Amino acid sequence: QVHLVESGGGLVQAGDSLTLTCAASGRPVSSRTMGWFRQAPGKERAFVAGIDSSARVANYADSVKDRFTISRDMTSSAVTLQMDSLIPEDTAVYYCAASADGGLLSHFPSDYDAWGQGTQITVSS
Repeated sequence: QVHLVESGGGLVQAGDSLTLTCAASGRPVSSRTMGWFRQAPGKERAFVAGIDSSARVANYADSVKDRFTISRDMTSSAVTLQMDSLIPEDTAVYYCAASADGGLLSHFPSDYDAWGQGTQITVSS
């Protein structure tokens, strides 16, 4: 079983930057795609960014492209989401997720089978 814990959320102002970190433990995640999703009140959980097991391929939602950067540390198994130029629309609970072993990079929550508890980000205008 993979255990994921997010950290780094908080309250920031528009234009600020924030870094989220996902710490993985339990079964190895080195062969898994890792992703970040977010869920705003009253909305479905949505893909934000994902990175494949090689750490060479990353995908982003159009709404965060050029503002967010996902990376992973193959030694520590940590996954980081660097968020710059935050806007109020980025306000949501952010979740780290891991695919099944060998899973491909996907935008669909159903393709991920391990989830963190989530961390709240609130961006004030």
